[in-house]
Amino acid sequence: MQRSMQRSMPWETQPGRPSRRGGRHLGVVRKILLALVTLFLACVLGFGILLLVTPSVANARQLAQRIDHAHGAPYPGVAAPARFAAALEATEDHRFASEPGVDPVAVLRVIYGAVAGQGDEGGATLYQQLAKMLYTPGQSGLTAKAEQVALAVKLKYSYSGAEILRLYGDVVYFGHGFYGLQDASCGYFGVQPDQLSWPQAALLAGLVQGPTADDPIDHPAAGLAREQHVLGRLVAVGKLSQSSADAYLKVPLSKLLAHAGACHG
Repeated sequence: MQRSMQRSMPWETQPGRPSRRGGRHLGVVRKILLALVTLFLACVLGFGILLLVTPSVANARQLAQRIDHAHGAPYPGVAAPARFAAALEATEDHRFASEPGVDPVAVLRVIYGAVAGQGDEGGATLYQQLAKMLYTPGQSGLTAKAEQVALAVKLKYSYSGAEILRLYGDVVYFGHGFYGLQDASCGYFGVQPDQLSWPQAALLAGLVQGPTADDPIDHPAAGLAREQHVLGRLVAVGKLSQSSADAYLKVPLSKLLAHAGACHG
């Protein structure tokens, strides 16, 4: 009787031997780690192939010039002034200076959205947006987005941040028939880009995602909403104080647009 009571029960672990349950858990962890490593290596290989098959970005300036010529916009345009650059980065890509041309989390979100049929989840960096305007205009779908990712990385390491912003400002559409930063600044406000006030810069930066829908002349309520959003982003990233943003929002839209037309001088 004493010997039988000393016998281990089925759920007890023998000294020095791992339990069956613990062994199964360890096996599952190993399989998950192996799957993650395999997925990572596949992504690295796939991205390397993508870099090889996508074109060079050495002709980015020539493409920008061609786009400007087609729309009657001046080339090369002016360098992006500090206020506009800050407003654009705060709204569209607040990690512009530090990212490798893409936001990896946003890229995965876009891929998941495409696979799951949820549509475009957004999150494209300024580099990706520029790649789209220069190399894949009018194209959509996962193939075009993959190409934009590779081209964005190439743009990042081929041009300075200042040059990227200038090229972006050269070719982006701001609504109301204004192509490029210089035409938009003069057309909406009657001032050169380096004379933009903070609310004017915020309004222009807010137009790049919906230039027709948010046109402040044809759709003042929508334009004002975008200006408010951009000023809020400038506060969020520490470029403006809340009190300054509140003061700028008190400036009527009609006053900002009071001198709309061609620049003088």
